[in-house]
Amino acid sequence: MASSLNHAQTKCFTCTKGKAMYKCEGCGQSFCFPHLADHNRQIAQALDDIEDYRNIFKQTLTQYQQQPDEHLFIKRINHWEQNSIQLIQQTAQQARDTIYEYINKRVAKIDMKLNTLTNEMREYRNENDFNEIHLKYLKFELNCLQEELDRSNDIEIKEDSILIRKLDVIKAKEPKCSIDIKWNSNAITIAGGHGEGDQLNQFNMPHSITLDDDQNIYVADLWNNRIVQWKTDATEGEIVAGGNGKGSKNNQLNHPSDVIIDRTNSAFIIADRDNKRVVRWCRQNPYEGETIISNVHCICLTMNENGDLYVGDNSKHEVRRWRMGDNDGLLVAGGNGQGGRLHELNEPRCIVVDENESIYVSDTGNHRVMKWIRGAKEGIVVAGGNGKGDSLKQLSYPYGICVDQHETVYIADYMNHRIVRWLKDSTEGELVVGDCVEGDNDNQLNGPSGIAFDNENNLYVVNQENNRVQKFTVCDKKCS
Repeated sequence: MASSLNHAQTKCFTCTKGKAMYKCEGCGQSFCFPHLADHNRQIAQALDDIEDYRNIFKQTLTQYQQQPDEHLFIKRINHWEQNSIQLIQQTAQQARDTIYEYINKRVAKIDMKLNTLTNEMREYRNENDFNEIHLKYLKFELNCLQEELDRSNDIEIKEDSILIRKLDVIKAKEPKCSIDIKWNSNAITIAGGHGEGDQLNQFNMPHSITLDDDQNIYVADLWNNRIVQWKTDATEGEIVAGGNGKGSKNNQLNHPSDVIIDRTNSAFIIADRDNKRVVRWCRQNPYEGETIISNVHCICLTMNENGDLYVGDNSKHEVRRWRMGDNDGLLVAGGNGQGGRLHELNEPRCIVVDENESIYVSDTGNHRVMKWIRGAKEGIVVAGGNGKGDSLKQLSYPYGICVDQHETVYIADYMNHRIVRWLKDSTEGELVVGDCVEGDNDNQLNGPSGIAFDNENNLYVVNQENNRVQKFTVCDKKCS
């Protein structure tokens, strides 16, 4: 408890006598030596009270962790389920899982902050160096955490009043793309950009990208035989799978071409292309993966909301859906040999599945993007299909794709060094970023192979030939 000797002719704040005074740096009052000890004991008692408050709050936090069913929204979901028919019980469980995920993520974040505050409090106690300022700070931070825990207005429950009532959990600030969105033409390099190489700040032919909920990016670093995580504002990446040389051992990869995140099982699913396998790499065990699908020339992956895995086979020119326990996947696109007819594919490079289980495929060798409606025997051309070229009606080896809620298709147009989008039912595309000239300037691309969007609709592009990942931010209203 900080104090300093004060030789000025002041009086003790407690006894008002003029003696050798000691000034408390916390409250600014002066005390004689006996009453300074009393004052320090009062401060210590105040810290004890705050620690009691902390202990009570920790109990509350633990209850949130151990009893998620007591959450207000969970109770509403349970009430809805009891008054509904059996056909919608699955929907109720999906809603509960969404709330559980929301609560657990928020509580874990608060718990991390509380641990930090606890360490600070312990340091004050151990070093016996604290005053009223520190106490006010600790109490203020605890109050903020309590308010954060109590806050529940950032989600809502929406019920549909049709005959069979539907219940949805609507998360706040769910990003929705708009046809009016534009992106700045100059990008920020957020990963790589230091030439070709195998150092942690380099790539060697990066192929695809995915993002987690915290906007960390994960890149399939093709020729380095590894999956690399780049956290926000990081100057180098971290290997999260592979990185042990090219090979077929459980701790190795051989030209991984795609990676997705299995949030349910906290794992990465990797297209281990030249090992002709799909591997699951648990995040809790970063040292080796396990093969979940064999004998497939897998170049691209995606997963639907039910956890079904869709695998694009570049040699068989097909896409199959794999469910838990399947020995053979179900053919859902292509599978009729290499060709350019509507029931054929030619080197699929990327796949996206929507909520209706329609499948979008970048049909690279045919310079088009196809949509296969669930159960269909042939696909529909939704972009390109007018031969190889650089007009806005054409594509040239489309690689990575994304599809928004309006069925707008965003395409990494590889050999045209640009990102384009095709609106639903459009006969030509719109330029998003880049142009048909390769380059390494901030406004240029060179072989874009993978694309992704974050929660704020910023665009991430894997710039393969430049061995970097660029971020194109959304334009403000003044952007032209």
